[in-house]
Amino acid sequence: MTSDAGARQIDTPTQEYLDFPGGRVHVFRGGTGRPLLFLHAAGGAGQWLEFHRLLARRHEVYAPDHPGFGRSGDLPEVEAMDDLVYHYLDVIDRLGLARPHVVGASFGGWLAAELAVAAPHLIGSLVLLAPAGLRMPDHPIADLFIMTPEQIVGALYHDPAKAAGAMADEPDVDAVLTAYRDATALARFSWTPFLCNPKLERRLHRITAPTLVAWSADDRLIPIAHGHRYAERIPNAEFAVVDDCGHAMYFERPAAFADLVTDFLARNPSGAADTTEKAANR
Repeated sequence: MTSDAGARQIDTPTQEYLDFPGGRVHVFRGGTGRPLLFLHAAGGAGQWLEFHRLLARRHEVYAPDHPGFGRSGDLPEVEAMDDLVYHYLDVIDRLGLARPHVVGASFGGWLAAELAVAAPHLIGSLVLLAPAGLRMPDHPIADLFIMTPEQIVGALYHDPAKAAGAMADEPDVDAVLTAYRDATALARFSWTPFLCNPKLERRLHRITAPTLVAWSADDRLIPIAHGHRYAERIPNAEFAVVDDCGHAMYFERPAAFADLVTDFLARNPSGAADTTEKAANR
């Protein structure tokens, strides 16, 4: 049973800032239980969403804004994906997280995979929600940078009605500037090569954490072939598909994806994969 104080923390998380060279990093923190580090997609920075609240019923959720996104500073020394990986190794250390569950979505899923490749011993369990990151010329990722707002909604949502409020008819100046800043940060980390690391696929065998790769049945942004490839290359990874949903999964069907994530993590409560055995089998 969740206490009144616990319920308030789930609905209204604490906020803190971590000081780094070049700026501060904003972090939401809510819930109780085993720590869970959530790495957000290109959208949704600086927000505590229904998806976070659902995860926080069973876990202590830490949801930072990436450098240049949301309420975090630009941190100009963090220039590319490899810098971002080392940045998050510092974030994990600064927050005092011991082998946390790591959940990443889309751009954040790519980051989560890179993090688990670089430091497999620091990751408890891993959940990748429609991650970018792979170079698959036969299954290209759609280019959000050239889309109109209406086209973006069509690419992200299975049911455009679920996007109500995501794209205001007449956004105010602050909303426009926020969207522009987030898009600029995304381009900074993923413009060339576009939303991928050509070397990542051959490194995925290094991941030792129990891993779930989850996808939407109607993902029009990142083809589901990317999900099958991730699941094939990560040792013993599970693969799951949720129907009636587009790429904006934790916006469109937060309860379905939260249940999927928490059920997987409940089956891997300690994140204690037999890394010795996995290493021997590689």
